[in-house]
Amino acid sequence: MSTQLTYIGLGSNLASPLEQVRQALVELAMLPLSRLVATSSLYVSRPVGPQDQPDFINAVAALETRLSPLALLDQLQALEQQHRRQRQRHWGPRTLDLDLLLYGNSQISTPRLNVPHPQMTARAFVLAPLAEIAPSLNLHQQPITAWLAGIELPDLERLPHA
Repeated sequence: MSTQLTYIGLGSNLASPLEQVRQALVELAMLPLSRLVATSSLYVSRPVGPQDQPDFINAVAALETRLSPLALLDQLQALEQQHRRQRQRHWGPRTLDLDLLLYGNSQISTPRLNVPHPQMTARAFVLAPLAEIAPSLNLHQQPITAWLAGIELPDLERLPHA
């Protein structure tokens, strides 16, 4: 299989979220048939959905991979399980959330996977870090910077590099 450039969204709001995301970035770099090529800054964002939960730490990683989309999804879900992810309620708190945002130029719609990620163009916590590491990227024939300009960013804070 040829190498594909993929983008992975990361998020955590439980059990030391900063460390959860930092550790997940290290673990992404160790995935088989894959190479971590870029990571964004870390961002703090308000939760989507129920507000009775802590703020999230978010980031985006660029990964070159020879894994198929579903094999990559399996690897991401295995990492979530290693971080003791529990799916108790929709948009609820989590130790680690890994979303396959983009897989090359592929458009995928299966019961297990939708790529490009269906909500990514409406989420500042995805667009801001993605624009940071891929400013010339186009989504749905529109520059990522145009998508970012069209959404509110009041509850998104970029953390200083440690």
